[in-house]
Amino acid sequence: MNNPLNVTQQEWQIRCDLAALYRLAAHFRMTDIIDTHISARVPGHQDQFLINRYGVMFHEMRASDLVKIDKQGDVIETGRRAQELRVNTAGFIIHSAVHGARHELNFVIHTHTAAGIAVSAQEGGLLPISQHALKYYDRLSYHDYEGIALDLEERERLVADLGPDNNAMILRNHGLLAAGRTASEAFQEIYFLERACQAQVAAMAGATALRYPSEAVCRRTADQFAGDADSGYSDVFWQASLRLIENDKPDYRS
Repeated sequence: MNNPLNVTQQEWQIRCDLAALYRLAAHFRMTDIIDTHISARVPGHQDQFLINRYGVMFHEMRASDLVKIDKQGDVIETGRRAQELRVNTAGFIIHSAVHGARHELNFVIHTHTAAGIAVSAQEGGLLPISQHALKYYDRLSYHDYEGIALDLEERERLVADLGPDNNAMILRNHGLLAAGRTASEAFQEIYFLERACQAQVAAMAGATALRYPSEAVCRRTADQFAGDADSGYSDVFWQASLRLIENDKPDYRS
């Protein structure tokens, strides 16, 4: 595996995983040009993170495009041209809140998809009307919109709303957020949440009464999904997804 930055093998692997997340977000049309971000914690460094070089499109992202920053979002890399190290510091505020409060969550994904924004604007939030949605039954957090996320004080409220156990959140009137211990877990979270939102928008567009499973079935299904965490499902899901970007140019692992 090429490592042009001469970082540790552990960091290079995280860089490759993070670049793959960006590519997969592009593949599934979960992008907003240069807005929204995906971040990862640097192995062995609790307060160091990787994020996209600002202006690089998701479908272009390479491991070497990712920039190392501190918990304030300031660049801490050296030896590379200054113009290559530009990051959107404000865009890291949401991510820094999650990384700082939940040390087990190494990857954080934030999206502005049409379906995600639509559901975030609906009073009922995500409805338990699809198998995808039932993954999040009583396991989904909500954070009220406070304006563009530039206020550092909002981080405390966002973390309080996320709570200690949930790995997915709907940011009201804004979009979606998902996180995981690994890239595979984070990707599975955002993929299922996005698909659940797409299904809900399509179902509600039918202008007919919606069918809801019983509460017992909702809880049973959520528990079944929770069992996937120990089954290796997310890793199989991840490896299959990586084949979708295997031959993209330039190689995301460069």
